[in-house]
Amino acid sequence: MIVVATSGVNQCLYCVVAHGAILRIYEKKPTLADQVAVNYRKADITPRQRAMLDFAIKVCEASSEVGDADFAALAKHGFSHEDAWDIAAITAFFGLSNRMANTINMLPNEEFYLMGRVPKVK
Repeated sequence: MIVVATSGVNQCLYCVVAHGAILRIYEKKPTLADQVAVNYRKADITPRQRAMLDFAIKVCEASSEVGDADFAALAKHGFSHEDAWDIAAITAFFGLSNRMANTINMLPNEEFYLMGRVPKVK
């Protein structure tokens, strides 16, 4: 979910589509990844997930402004400082990945677009 939201902000088509497929499959919600990528604030997510993404997006867009209030907001939803570190690390790592994928114009595999949207044929 973090990867989809931050990759949307970073305009990384590859990561939004590839990790969106994983999010759809994991959450079993075929429309969730699109909602998170475009505007997570309007997505069908829990308050805890919203707090996680609020923090991730702040790290993505304005990491120098992260402060005590941001950690307190996470703590209200049961996140520890270690959890905050993990959220920030995922955000930072995919910030690099997004930029590299964008630089080389990496495109998603065609099958990623439908994964988690349509039932698997057995």
